[in-house]
Amino acid sequence: MTEEINQQRRRFMGMAALTVAAAQFGVTGLAQAQSASRVRIPATAPGTNTSFASLKQINAGVLNVGYAELGASDAPPVILLHGWPYDIHTYVDVAPLLADAGYRVIVPYLRGYGTTRFLSADTPRNGQQSAVAADIIAVMDALRIEKAVIAGCDWGARTANIIAALWPERCKALVSVSGYLIGSREANKNPLPPKAEFAWWYQFYFATERGRAGYEQNRNEFARLIWQLASPKWNFDDATFNRSASAFENPDHVDITIHNYRWRISLADGERKYDDLEERLAKFPAINVPTITLEGDANGAPHPDPATYAKKFSGKYDHRLITGGIGHNLPQEAPQAFAQAVVDVDRF
Repeated sequence: MTEEINQQRRRFMGMAALTVAAAQFGVTGLAQAQSASRVRIPATAPGTNTSFASLKQINAGVLNVGYAELGASDAPPVILLHGWPYDIHTYVDVAPLLADAGYRVIVPYLRGYGTTRFLSADTPRNGQQSAVAADIIAVMDALRIEKAVIAGCDWGARTANIIAALWPERCKALVSVSGYLIGSREANKNPLPPKAEFAWWYQFYFATERGRAGYEQNRNEFARLIWQLASPKWNFDDATFNRSASAFENPDHVDITIHNYRWRISLADGERKYDDLEERLAKFPAINVPTITLEGDANGAPHPDPATYAKKFSGKYDHRLITGGIGHNLPQEAPQAFAQAVVDVDRF
């Protein structure tokens, strides 16, 4: 599998000067000691931007991928990865901040979202974790990006974790909301305490055909509920939700979502070509690239305690708690804090 996705590449060169105004936000850890010397991202209210100027399409691996791109084409690259049930608008305020700071910013739709499509009707609509990560390596190959800062939340954070763990030569540094999220189907066979199982109610709903039908028929209502539960203090408006909800109209969205959650609990098979990657991930490999993990103080979605994963990051590392009622969709709720983490980890 590694040989399939490691195509001929060119090495990226060039650095841009970064000059931005100072701003304040709540953090913990090493960042406080670095605050006097780091480049500052300007204060930006969530919702300042409502759209990307344009989208591009590129064939990458098994997909034709839709993506937004901001910044100079020869600037240092940053790849921002969204989760479920969100879309590229998770980064609608983050991306301009990073572009203004001198980065080339790539924000792709994951498989099953927006304008991303499978090139063949015969390709399995597979949502397993390694397949999604392989997609992003294929995007980097197609865009001739050898190495990038990779940042994400939810499925996007897990994907970024996997790339950092399995392809560290492609990941200059990592920003991950909710920390270390690499999973194992074998580990997932172990039951959790009842309260923890309750938090995964939708996974068990999706395990049934009734759940699949319910998600197919009510995907927008379902996604809105997840947004509300995961970010209980985020007062998003209808326009904000609807911009992202349009991405769920992708013809493969339901298949990818259902397969992902069934695969996690061994109710659906993955593809054999990813077996070697999954075997490596099942060992919960350490991540040795420079990393900043983030957590919102009002995250209502299932997430691990930072103390349980800190030792999984064996390189330069910092954890930051972002305060002010910030929930699960941290980049969209606190864009300045997220963009600042990207800039800072690039300088570790």
